[in-house]
Amino acid sequence: MSKYIDGLQPRTTKGLGFMEVKKVDHIGIAVKSLDEALPFYTDTLGLSCIGIETVESEQVRVAFLKVGDVKLELLEPLSEHSPIASFIEKRGEGIHHVALGVDHIEQRIEELKNNGIRMIHEQPKRGAGGAHIAFMHPKSARGVLYELCEKVGGQ
Repeated sequence: MSKYIDGLQPRTTKGLGFMEVKKVDHIGIAVKSLDEALPFYTDTLGLSCIGIETVESEQVRVAFLKVGDVKLELLEPLSEHSPIASFIEKRGEGIHHVALGVDHIEQRIEELKNNGIRMIHEQPKRGAGGAHIAFMHPKSARGVLYELCEKVGGQ
């Protein structure tokens, strides 16, 4: 009997060379309204809201909730032109992206591009909490929208 799940052996990864993903930083969840969604997370699930802010560059208002070492990021569109508004219109509320914590985001973006990954953002931009962020295109990431997230000052 195999010691691996379903008999599958772990694959050796070639990696991208420069650095590795440090952790899952947060999971982004699209919601129509923070005011309507927050009570489920705080009252029903008992999670702590650790901050709410507006991210003008992404046209969203976000709330962060702490779940162990990972955060949930609730994303409310500020206008019908927000990418989150488009997401909700097409797919409804729900999981939007997974953010991966990295160091040296500019070099990570270049490594990904050099390995055939299409990026939505070719250069990092400012995200919530002052983090530097960049999204991989889901067509290059097996249908999942991944965000690279580098905390400024080791936050």
